[in-house]
Amino acid sequence: MTDEAIIGLYFERDQQAIAESDTKYGAFCRYLAANILQNREDAEECVNDTWLTAWNRIPPTRPERLKAFFGRITRDVSIDRWRHNRAQKRYNGTELMLSELEDCVPSAQNVETTMELRELTEAIDRWLGALDPEERVAFVRRYWHGEAVKDLADHFAVSPNQMAQQLRRLRLRLRQALEAEGVTI
Repeated sequence: MTDEAIIGLYFERDQQAIAESDTKYGAFCRYLAANILQNREDAEECVNDTWLTAWNRIPPTRPERLKAFFGRITRDVSIDRWRHNRAQKRYNGTELMLSELEDCVPSAQNVETTMELRELTEAIDRWLGALDPEERVAFVRRYWHGEAVKDLADHFAVSPNQMAQQLRRLRLRLRQALEAEGVTI
């Protein structure tokens, strides 16, 4: 089923929209949630929460890219779940991944005072667009999809240490690019 048809089902308030969403994008959303949470049951609950959130947001929202819309919801819900579970110290891999970005992306409070979130997003998009494809894939797979450094190293046929160094250099370049655009870190 096409994305427009699925969105149409949401606008008609037809519960088949959820089934069609899960059929088309369920595996993608489960993958995102599982990478963040490292727990299949929690990931499944987050995907279910994704469908509920989508049901509540469509309408009035009409997403331009449904996969990105669901991915963003899944990621947000999964990070919220991770933060809740973090007090139990069960998800150290995700904590490490998020802490790696703290040095190069401003906090939410700084974003509000220095520039609009949209401008920050556009600056990051420009930076990502300037990367060579392998660097962009590695960065997105690590910091959007939440893949482990070891898995990325296996994919790119390098050692985990080499991959960690490459990601560190990418974070430094992101920080420099954002600072050059006037973003306060």
